[in-house]
Amino acid sequence: MRQVSQRSKTLAPPVRQRLEKSPKAAIVHGNRSAGTFERHIHGFVAGTLGREIVGGLYPPGSLLPNVPDLCQRFGVSRTVLREAYNLLTAKALILARPKVGTRVRPKADWHMFDPDILAWHLEADQGLAFVSDLFVLREMVEPPAAALAATCRSEATVGQIAEAFARMERFSDGEAGLIEADLDFHMAILSATGNPFLNALGGLIKTALQGTFRLTWEGAARMHADRLQQHGAILDAIRKGSPELARRRMSVLLRDSLKDASKLPPPKRD
Repeated sequence: MRQVSQRSKTLAPPVRQRLEKSPKAAIVHGNRSAGTFERHIHGFVAGTLGREIVGGLYPPGSLLPNVPDLCQRFGVSRTVLREAYNLLTAKALILARPKVGTRVRPKADWHMFDPDILAWHLEADQGLAFVSDLFVLREMVEPPAAALAATCRSEATVGQIAEAFARMERFSDGEAGLIEADLDFHMAILSATGNPFLNALGGLIKTALQGTFRLTWEGAARMHADRLQQHGAILDAIRKGSPELARRRMSVLLRDSLKDASKLPPPKRD
């Protein structure tokens, strides 16, 4: 794991000064909406510390700097820092103990499907390795789901999958619309199973898909014609009620999509 630069340890400019430079924050500050402004502050602090934890600057088991030092670094009050800690605690990244300090929890405890944690992993130069782990999850769930969707197909569920695929064809040369359509295609298949447990898992899978698409489509202006054809073939197998064919085609699509991701350049960073 590539660690966050040691320069990150230097004291950052006070958060209030940094946030006030943005138009949105300036409007908030100008309207004296203190509550909204405070939310911006503790969210920024939580995001910064979260990225540093996920990036390896503060590895599992290590203690975060003490409260006075962090308050000085960010130019915030103890109240703001406590709110930031509450956000990170809810994600199971940290655990505060009286008279001991705030310690980073084991990685096995982290809420890996949390959208912020997913994004922080992708930002921490873990790119393909992290996405490969997400594809393992997808391979465990999506091929069987495609088979079940073929078995339980109905005019309505097939129609939802077909509508998403039609948008994929329409936006095959445009990144933004394509990602949304691709996401809807896979989610429609999960929904088509009619299985309440898979539906409950759908939110987690959606987050995983968003994470994989973020890397897979970074720098890719259009979908490979072969991948578009593979999506259409999955739709065709589901429409015809061929569960094993749908399973195989989904498995091949995931395998080839991961290969595509491995060929892309690293995401650009600001």
